[in-house]
Amino acid sequence: MTTTLQSFIAGRWIGTQGAQVLRSAINGHPVASTHAEAIDFAEAVAYARDKGLPALMKMDFQQRASALKALAKYLGEHKEGLYAISAHTGATRADSWIDIEGGSGTLFAYAGVGTNELPSGNLVHEGPAMTLGKKGSFAGTHILVPRGGIAVHINAFNFPIWGLLEKFAPSFLAGMPCIGKPATATSYLTEAAVRLINESGILPAGALQLVIGSTGDLLDRLDGRDVVTFTGSADTAAKLRVHPNVVRHSIPFNAEADSLNCAILADDVTPDDEEFDLFVKEVAREMTVKSGQKCTAIRRAIVPRKHLDAVAEKLRTRLAKTVVGDPANETVRMGALASHVQQSDVADRVATLMQGAELVYGARDGFNPVGDGVAEGAFFSPTLLLSRAPLTHAAVHDVEAFGPVSTLMPYDGIDEAIALAARGKGSLVGTLVTRDPKIAARVIPIAAALHGRLLVLDREAAVESTGHGSPLPVLKHGGPGRAGGGEELGGIRAVRHYLQRAALQGSPTMLAAITGEHIRGAKVNESEVHPFRRWYEDLSIGDSLLTHRRTVGEADIVAFGGISGDFFYMHFDEIAAKESPFGKRIAHGYFVLSAAAGLFVSPAPGPVLANYGLDALRFVKPVGIGDTIRARLTCKRKTDRQKKDANGVGQGVVAWDVEVTNQDGELVASYDILTLVAKRG
Repeated sequence: MTTTLQSFIAGRWIGTQGAQVLRSAINGHPVASTHAEAIDFAEAVAYARDKGLPALMKMDFQQRASALKALAKYLGEHKEGLYAISAHTGATRADSWIDIEGGSGTLFAYAGVGTNELPSGNLVHEGPAMTLGKKGSFAGTHILVPRGGIAVHINAFNFPIWGLLEKFAPSFLAGMPCIGKPATATSYLTEAAVRLINESGILPAGALQLVIGSTGDLLDRLDGRDVVTFTGSADTAAKLRVHPNVVRHSIPFNAEADSLNCAILADDVTPDDEEFDLFVKEVAREMTVKSGQKCTAIRRAIVPRKHLDAVAEKLRTRLAKTVVGDPANETVRMGALASHVQQSDVADRVATLMQGAELVYGARDGFNPVGDGVAEGAFFSPTLLLSRAPLTHAAVHDVEAFGPVSTLMPYDGIDEAIALAARGKGSLVGTLVTRDPKIAARVIPIAAALHGRLLVLDREAAVESTGHGSPLPVLKHGGPGRAGGGEELGGIRAVRHYLQRAALQGSPTMLAAITGEHIRGAKVNESEVHPFRRWYEDLSIGDSLLTHRRTVGEADIVAFGGISGDFFYMHFDEIAAKESPFGKRIAHGYFVLSAAAGLFVSPAPGPVLANYGLDALRFVKPVGIGDTIRARLTCKRKTDRQKKDANGVGQGVVAWDVEVTNQDGELVASYDILTLVAKRG
């Protein structure tokens, strides 16, 4: 019996009457159907604004990061049910791993981004602040705040779970409720994942809604506070980008479109080199993983003309060993295309490409999917084409067969290879396989203008490389031109895409109060209690200590040199030091750092548990023999990561601003200290 999929709108599941039947890519049997009921998108948008947004704003960055981590764990605990459903999309277990566990892994990654890189609260200070006046009483900086809108995510069919979660994670972290619209063909897997998410009870009401079927008038109901993202074909991206309401309200639109990605085998590599086999393996893998249905797959394999036959033969041999069929069969290494519509589309596009190319490997070479009922499945043979004159074969640079299809193209000279890569008119990713760093240094700066990501593959990188087609949460995913011109993933960069940046001007005191971060020149709070003696909860931004003074003597320099082993001439050679720009011997910079610590550290056990690093250290002015220094220690920033030690005692992170000055009040050293501070418990 076919299940009717439901949309999750305004906190309830909608849909009982079946509409479009969705069939298994393996055997053609009905899996589910979309629902016939129309969605009230006015209600969906209102629910996101009135229910979801306030709920998210009651949380801060750190709390939302904790929710992402909890959700990732929950999905991991219930993944097997998703694997069973994913098989209907034609995916093997390995293919489904990318989608299912890649999705939960992305949640984990953004939980880490939030925990490690975002503050408590809902405002990010994007400093440093800068003085705008001569007296230091007027300053400027930048802040990032939640946009106060909703995010609409429109996804492709090839990654029903990861596609949703890699967009949801940064937008949720940024405080935006989401409305997700998966591609219809594989929406039954997305629906299953959203049901799990809803059943977990981890997300606040209104944080995530699901649309099965058409988006109707959804885009007409958005405004300038909102964001729209899209993954799919370049043609659809172009239509959505110029949607009248998107244009009217200048709604940020981020597109990640299919592109004709390439891999270049540099002409320094010979068939006897390990890199030669790495290239062949990479092309074959990108043709067969997810049956080639990846926006990052290698569509154009650019090789030296002298090695064309050798590459073709090795690829033929490797592809011939690929067992295609029902993923339930343990011998199968490549499944089906996601739908019969996709099967027909790929066949049509291959026919177009064949008008200027020849077949190297394909269905004629004994294509015979294994498994029961596969004759009704959406299988397609791995297909390797050869374009012998790629500079004049326009289709190979314009037409993408979104399946297990790639085209070999020869080149003469590395400049021609670069030119062929550029014919893609903008790609998500490109790979250069070479042994020579000089070739990499020549090719990459040129290729980078038309590629969102570049992999330089050699035997050293291959040990740990995740491969050409694997976007990672910490690196930008997107590309210029045909690839959509957008950016996704990229760690904290993706979160900032969903925040609003504003320039901020005012007195340092006002800026400090707004940003929740001490800014030099702002008023400080001085008291008799040493800041290091205060518990995390008792510390306030601006709590400050101005230390006593210390005069630096020659004995200090000699002793520090003996301890550190640093006998640099500027510290010990009187004659050479006089001839230097400083005109005298000076103290070690790290002695000044150590001496400052001696001035401000409170040595007895207390709330400050550990110092785990310095940020932005600068030695601004030299300190000579006879100079007198002192330090100002100020509580700059507090971040409650909501963690406890083994004894259940809470901890927070405190950044301290340190200014070291000389007897004339001149700044000689500047840095931030990061400490772990205990809570009262």
